[in-house]
Amino acid sequence: MAGNSYRLVIGTKAWSSWSLRPWLLLRQAEIPFEEVLIDLRQTGTRDAILRHSPSGKVPYLQAGDIAVWDSLAIAEYLADSHREKRLWPADAAARAHARSISAEMHSGFSELRNALPMDFNVSKPLAAVPEGATIDIRRVVAIWREARSRHGKGGPFLYGAFSVADAMYAPVCSRFTTYAPDLKAHGDDGTAAAYCQMMMGLPAMQAWGKGAQR
Repeated sequence: MAGNSYRLVIGTKAWSSWSLRPWLLLRQAEIPFEEVLIDLRQTGTRDAILRHSPSGKVPYLQAGDIAVWDSLAIAEYLADSHREKRLWPADAAARAHARSISAEMHSGFSELRNALPMDFNVSKPLAAVPEGATIDIRRVVAIWREARSRHGKGGPFLYGAFSVADAMYAPVCSRFTTYAPDLKAHGDDGTAAAYCQMMMGLPAMQAWGKGAQR
C-alpha cells in the first residue's frame, strides 16, 4: 500500500477542521499525497465536492482504486496501510485510550464546535464562553491531561509520539488559539496550554496556516 499514490480532497483551510485532521496526519507521517483544495461556502461548492466525494463532504481520500471518506475512517485506513508509521500507540492500554478519545472527538463536542468554529490564523478572544462550550473545554483539558500523564512519556504529543489522536485534536488547538479561553479556569494545570503551543508550532501546522492565509 505504501507505494500507492494518494489524492486528498479538502476544503478551505481557514475553516475546514475535518480536512485538517487527515492532512496533518499525512504530513506528520511524511506520506506523500496530492492535495485537491475546494473553496467552501461558494455557490458551486457542493457540485465541486460531488465530482470527487459521493457524500458531498470533505475530506475525501483516493488511494488508487480505493476511496475513503470521513476523517476518522481515513485515519484508520492510513494507520492500517502504513503500520511502519505507528499512527496508533504501540502499547495496548495507550492505543485503547487513544482510539477512545479520537472517537469521542469525532462524535461529540458539538457545543465547542458551534461556539468556537475553526477560523485559523484569526485572533478574536471571547469575552465569555457559553455554558455548553465550557463543559466541552473542561472535558478536552481533562482528556489531554490524562493522556499526557498516563501515556505521554518520551515525547511532547498526547501519547509521546505523534498519533491519530493528535491529528483529531489539532483543530481544537486552533480554536483555543483563536478564541483564547482561559484554560486555567477550565481546570488546566499547564498541560493543555503547553500542548496547544507545541501543536501550533509544528511545521506542518504552520504550513496549513500559510494555506489558510491564502
